[in-house]
Amino acid sequence: MIPLRTFTLLSSALASLLIILVGGMIPSATFIIKSNLSLEVVDLPISWQVPALIFTGLFCGPKAGMIAAIAYLTIGLFYLPVFQGGGSLGYIATPAFGYLAGFIPAVWVTGRMAQLRRNNSILRLFITSISGLTIIHAVGIINIFAGVLTSRWGDTLLELLYIYSISNLPFHVLLCIPIVLLTKSLRKVLILE
Repeated sequence: MIPLRTFTLLSSALASLLIILVGGMIPSATFIIKSNLSLEVVDLPISWQVPALIFTGLFCGPKAGMIAAIAYLTIGLFYLPVFQGGGSLGYIATPAFGYLAGFIPAVWVTGRMAQLRRNNSILRLFITSISGLTIIHAVGIINIFAGVLTSRWGDTLLELLYIYSISNLPFHVLLCIPIVLLTKSLRKVLILE
């Protein structure tokens, strides 16, 4: 018989994995208020993959989030094309892989910060989510630097930084807002605060 604590961790990890998988499939959009006060839907150039990962750290914790991140990378590298640009072992040689590798430390730190600080305020949850984003982008940028230094890719350093970090980071920050609000709401509903 599986102990309750282990069962809870595994069920949280499975839920986290499903959240990340589904988040990678959902395109993101936002509303913009036009001059005549009507709303217009504007597609964003990213998916909910990274915000879903941040959510798993904030809500499910570091252990379940890390298990889910490792499972997600394993599925994408060996089984299914679940990454935004596909999948397979060949993905390791792409500039985008550093960002995916950053998922593991990012979800761990995000989850630990959410637990240790007893983040009850929206501002603290937002700062915690930005910390996770910072780790993802830092690991991704280190991978890009290493790739440029070893001439793995034809693009220049600035082109790669723009494509993979500069152009995406503002949208990731924007999507942290609904993730934080969702986390705060679910914590109240499930009496986690």
